[in-house]
This record gives sequence, C-alpha cells and structure tokens, in this order.
Amino acid sequence: MQIELTDPLHHLYLRVLYADTDAGGVVYNATYLRFFEAGRTEMVRALGLPYSALEQRGLILPLTECGLRYKAPARYDDLLTVSTSLVTLSRASCRFNYRITREQEHQPAQLLTLGYTVHACINKEGRPCRFPPDVIQFLKLLRPDSAVDIPADDV
Repeated sequence: MQIELTDPLHHLYLRVLYADTDAGGVVYNATYLRFFEAGRTEMVRALGLPYSALEQRGLILPLTECGLRYKAPARYDDLLTVSTSLVTLSRASCRFNYRITREQEHQPAQLLTLGYTVHACINKEGRPCRFPPDVIQFLKLLRPDSAVDIPADDV
C-alpha cells in the first residue's frame, strides 16, 4: 500500500475523547476512518464546497475502498493532526490520502497512522454518475497539479 501525501494539504486538529478509545485504552481501529472523514469533510468545506452542497445537488460520495497502516497508537487526550490530500481524481471517483500525527510539546510530531479512502460518485438512486464539470474544476484545485487533465473515457 503506497500512501504519499502531497500539497496542498489540509490539517485538522482534534483531541482524542474517551469515546474514541477501546478497552485497551487506545483509539479503536475503526475510529481512524471517522478521523479521515473529518479531515476530508473539513478540507472541502474550508475551500468552499461542503458535502451538504453536493448532497443538495443529488450527489453522494460513498466509500468504496480504504486502507490503513498503523505505526503507533493514539490514546485518550492526545492532540492529533489529521493531514489530508486529494491525490487521484477521475470523472466519477476520487482518492484521498491521510496522515495522522500526535502533537508533542518540545518534540517533533509522531507519526501514528497512514491511510487512504476512495469514493465513488453516485446519484440519489444509488447509480454511478459523473461529477458535474464545475465540481471537477473545484476538485482539481485540491490537487497538487491543478492543471491535470482527466481523460474523457476515465470513468
């Protein structure tokens, strides 16, 4: 699993709550997907396209694939940074990469988790559809190379 973060990145800072942890006192494995969702959601919101605006247009972006690589555990009350980058964009899907680090006073941040999610574009009936051209243009702004072309047959 290759996970590279590229600029532009979005950084979301969050504090681990008791509800995020398991019986062992560490962040439960599936909670990292919620952290990824928060990073992705706030990235597009900060740049002017909240998910609610996509939903109002009849578009839904379900998760179709994900991967995580755990490097170290997060624990209750840790201050985390969720770094998010859009790395792949096609006419009907996109991939985000993530890095979660623990902030530490007077020390470099510690890498905890690397991951990615892939999302399809579907309509309210659950059928695959293409991103509208204006949404493609917006999402291109999140890419490191905003001039990237998307082939017409790339669905």
